[in-house]
Amino acid sequence: MIVTEREREAETQAEGEAGSMHREPDVGFDPGSPGSRPGPKAGAKPLRHPGIPELHFSYLITKPIERMKKSLQLNISCLLDLNSERRREEPSHPITFSYALTGGAMDNRGFQQGSLNSFRSSSSDEDLMDIPGTAMDFSMRDDVPPLDGEIEEDKSYNGGGIGSSNRMMDFLEEPIPGVGTYDDFNTIDWVREKSRDRDRHREITNKSKESTWALIHSVSDAFSGWLLMLLIGLLSGSLAGLIDISAHWMTDLKEGICTEGFWFNHEHCCWNSEHVTFEDRDKCPEWNSWSQLIISTDEGAFAYIVNYFMYVLWALLFAFLAVSLVKVFAPYACGSGIPEIKTILSGFIIRGYLGKWTLIIKTITLVLAVSSGLSLGKEGPLVHVACCCGNILCHCFNKYRKNEAKRREVLSAAAAAGVSVAFGAPIGGVLFSLEEVSYYFPLKTLWRSFFAALVAAFTLRSINPFGNSRLVLFYVEFHTPWHLFELVPFILLGIFGGLWGALFIRTNIAWCRKRKTTQLGKYPVIEVLVVTAITAILAFPNEYTRMSTSELISELFNDCGLLDSSKLCDYENRFNTSKGGELPDRPAGVGVYSAMWQLALTLILKIVITIFTFGMKIPSGLFIPSMAVGAIAGRLLGVGMEQLAYYHHDWAIFNSWCSQGADCITPGLYAMVGAAACLGGVTRMTVSLVVIMFELTGGLEYIVPLMAAAMTSKWVADALGREGIYDAHIRLNGYPFLEAKEEFAHKTLAMDVMKPRRNDPLLTVLTQDSMTVEDVETVISETTYSGFPVVVSRESQRLVGFVLRRDLIISIENARKKQDGVVSTSIIYFTEHSPPMPPYTPPTLKLRNILDLSPFTVTDLTPMEIVVDIFRKLGLRQCLVTHNGRLLGIITKKDVLKHIAQMANQDPDSILFN
Repeated sequence: MIVTEREREAETQAEGEAGSMHREPDVGFDPGSPGSRPGPKAGAKPLRHPGIPELHFSYLITKPIERMKKSLQLNISCLLDLNSERRREEPSHPITFSYALTGGAMDNRGFQQGSLNSFRSSSSDEDLMDIPGTAMDFSMRDDVPPLDGEIEEDKSYNGGGIGSSNRMMDFLEEPIPGVGTYDDFNTIDWVREKSRDRDRHREITNKSKESTWALIHSVSDAFSGWLLMLLIGLLSGSLAGLIDISAHWMTDLKEGICTEGFWFNHEHCCWNSEHVTFEDRDKCPEWNSWSQLIISTDEGAFAYIVNYFMYVLWALLFAFLAVSLVKVFAPYACGSGIPEIKTILSGFIIRGYLGKWTLIIKTITLVLAVSSGLSLGKEGPLVHVACCCGNILCHCFNKYRKNEAKRREVLSAAAAAGVSVAFGAPIGGVLFSLEEVSYYFPLKTLWRSFFAALVAAFTLRSINPFGNSRLVLFYVEFHTPWHLFELVPFILLGIFGGLWGALFIRTNIAWCRKRKTTQLGKYPVIEVLVVTAITAILAFPNEYTRMSTSELISELFNDCGLLDSSKLCDYENRFNTSKGGELPDRPAGVGVYSAMWQLALTLILKIVITIFTFGMKIPSGLFIPSMAVGAIAGRLLGVGMEQLAYYHHDWAIFNSWCSQGADCITPGLYAMVGAAACLGGVTRMTVSLVVIMFELTGGLEYIVPLMAAAMTSKWVADALGREGIYDAHIRLNGYPFLEAKEEFAHKTLAMDVMKPRRNDPLLTVLTQDSMTVEDVETVISETTYSGFPVVVSRESQRLVGFVLRRDLIISIENARKKQDGVVSTSIIYFTEHSPPMPPYTPPTLKLRNILDLSPFTVTDLTPMEIVVDIFRKLGLRQCLVTHNGRLLGIITKKDVLKHIAQMANQDPDSILFN
């Protein structure tokens, strides 16, 4: 900037007055006595813009004249150097710099009057930039903080009023416990959490170059993630083995007990028996039914009634214990947990859902619920159990305990470990976590998920809970190839799976909504006992409903051999030899036809009873019941195709690839494809489902039938309803989950969604340096918002940042406890330096460290499809709406969800946590 001749004259005139460059007394300041800092002149009006605090150096440099920053920087530095000698000679006088921005004379008297009038007539920050002839005061008295030596000389300096006894209260130099954390049922700020983690990692990396100990700490920090995955895999695998062994034993306990040792289940009890024959290998003298123990006989109608009664009684006892433990100790232990896990991984906070009590009660009650014979499985709840393990172990590592985003990466890996031990499918578990439950899944989480799933599967294999060196009870291997024509029945099974999935979702959601909105939801114990009694009474007469669902699936997947004694393998043997254990297609015997009728009744019971079971207040998974429905339908179709090929092998559809006496059709393969189709129709899984089923069978050649059935079921189910069962339960419970798979295709703008709307009360905001502690506490008490925008002033509405409600409360409470002098009239400011204050005012409170200086903003004309994408991809909890730099409103995640529901002709008020 070129200094004009008039400016030189004004400078010379200023130097001649008292030999110093202080403000003239008639402007509103009194120089005071020598050696003391000048105080305000009596009756003088402060230099203020209406609605804006006193102007100070930081505000004028960073906000209203940003475009002039470069041009002023040189002049300020030059004049600071010019007056450095004068400051040494007369340290008691402030230094005043007056600049004419548009060619005005640098006369102090005229400058002050003109600037004051212009400030009073302005109504916004824009006026400060555009009014010609306006001069601005960059007084070091107001804006430049003193040197350390000056602070020691004058302990009363507070960066604000002159001569006051105030002190600057910046108590946030050290972190306050609780600041940066989140309240229950709130959404985390993904951007802030990732930024904090990057800062922490950068600090550790920089310190690692300073000492050996710091280097060791850096290495341990990098290794802690892998160590945590190891611990999660070990704990998840161990608990899964314990649950499998306990559930198998307690399921057999309903039918009898082993006299050699009550801790043996039926199969283990007869393993070492010397009195068992191959034909009757399930019967041994060491295993006694309840009728043998009570009336010493297992024959006759009375013995049947005794066994019937004991079966129902044990089922009711197990169910009562399960629902009572859940209701009293851990209400979050009910259900499968996958809808809530998906919501938590998207950034929602549900305190206690992954806690130690939930883990303990879920483990115990899962065994009881499965053993009761209800139509539910343990595979879904095992994901919840594994995530509880991951969350609890996160507290052993500061890296994950203090960062919610990092913790969710661990939970994604834990979910993979849960599916790994549920199905014995480590790769399928990783893909399940990626496809179905995870919201944020970076590449390093993929590697760690694979490691955790591997360790969990290895641990479960070491425990060997089923005694067959397999991770699941229904592991099976097929060796017969499939033929191209069989794609037709496979696709038919896919259609059945899609229809069943859509039917189940609609009916189950309707029943769960009825449970929530009627008196039924107030009596969970009675509901569980009634459903258990009905299930047990109807299940006992049928051997396929009496056995556990996992054993039923294993029976249906089985490929009949010479040594199989099941009724499903009761074929007429019309051959002399067999090659390698592969049997040709044979006519069905009496046992097969009897089994078909029993399986048909089982299918009807499973379809109906599962609708009422899933969602009760006990741990209940849906994987196994859905697979059972599909496996039954597949086995029925497979046996039908087998008999059709046997009796009509000369038909055109069979004669090219199925000759008489050949092994053409494998009914067990149809059962497996049907299981995959029904599970896919309910959950809408595709890739992970195919991989899980592939790992269950160990055969690459069956991937195409599985893919055809899975995709067909998904297409059919999507045509009847877009939501899977977990997404439907998320919407039913009102969880704030923003589905990333759906597209927003409506032409609305941010101004159509933001709050406040027309005729609504104004947006609640905080000002940067003009509100007292009492004002802020009043705003907090009168509202329920999770955060507040911070603006320059209520008149200008220029956005400064965003502050969270929880951080405000904790910071103010901490200041009242630890800092003397903080009272209700203390000014709270969010600026770098405190505002000018009158003398003898209470200490100010600086809260700049809890202020988010870079909140995400969009303009009011931004299309909502872009806003929705921003919320999905960045995981935002709120977004501020501006117009020409002025704050207009705010859009929260719940506002987005309500708008999407409204556009889909749904009730927008349903988006409320329930």
